[in-house]
Parts: sequence; structure tokens; C-alpha cells
Amino acid sequence: MKWRRFNGDPINLPVKEEVRQAIVRETAAGHRLKVCIGTDSQVKGPDTEFATVIVFLREGHGGFMFIHNERTKDVYSIKERMLVEVAKSIEIAYELCDLFTEYDVDMEVHADINTNPQFKSNLALREAMGYILGMGFAFKAKPEAFASSSCANKIVN
Repeated sequence: MKWRRFNGDPINLPVKEEVRQAIVRETAAGHRLKVCIGTDSQVKGPDTEFATVIVFLREGHGGFMFIHNERTKDVYSIKERMLVEVAKSIEIAYELCDLFTEYDVDMEVHADINTNPQFKSNLALREAMGYILGMGFAFKAKPEAFASSSCANKIVN
């Protein structure tokens, strides 16, 4: 799984080790961290592109993110695509959660799903919320889910 920084520089270490180093570096610099993980997708012709982000927020001092893009020819209904986004976020959150516990870093999983029933993505809200909360992670949906609806959205468009 290839990850990169926002400036395009590749991350050559396994993402877990890169996240560990980021946490150690930022906490040594005196920053209180919070991590938000989210995925967004865009259908482009026959392809569906997914972007997953790990957003590091430095309390009162901005933030930075790691990015992973993936493209598939799979065709999804809107509900399936929303749940695949959530599954990709949970996969990364699960891989990294012991680091966040070890270093006492708060973590949330953000779903690019609208809480307003007038939007199509709302079809997946109950399942996505149950999936994320059932895994023991904090959950945010739109409009609070900035990692997926703002950060990942900018990468996938």
C-alpha cells in the first residue's frame, strides 16, 4: 500500500512506522495530537477512485496528512460505495489503533455520509455508524467529518 505526503513526497516506510515517527516527533515538539482517518471516492467513467487520509491535528498549530489513492473498475451502488469508503478507513484505523493507545492520541473515523436524509449517501448512515462504533472507534459524519468530506475529497477530485 503506497502512501504519500500532501506535497507528493512518497512515504517509503510502512505507514505504521511513519505514523509512529510522526507521533514521537510531534509530541517531543510539545504538540497535543488528534488523528482523524477518512476516505472519499469519486466515480470517473469506468473507474472508481478512493482516497484515504490520515490527518494529524496539532492542537492550536495546524496539521498535516498522509494520503493513499486507489483505483478500481468495480461498480458500486451509492450505499455500497459509502460502505467501502468506511471499510477502507476502518482498515487503517485498526492497523494503527494500538499506536494511538500507546501514545495516548485521540482518533476518530470520519465517514463522508450525510446525516440529512435528503442526500443519497444517507442510505448508508446506520450501517456505517454501527460498523465504526462496533469496532470501538469514535465516529463523525457530515458536516463534522472533515477528514473524508474535505481532506480526502480534495485528493480524489
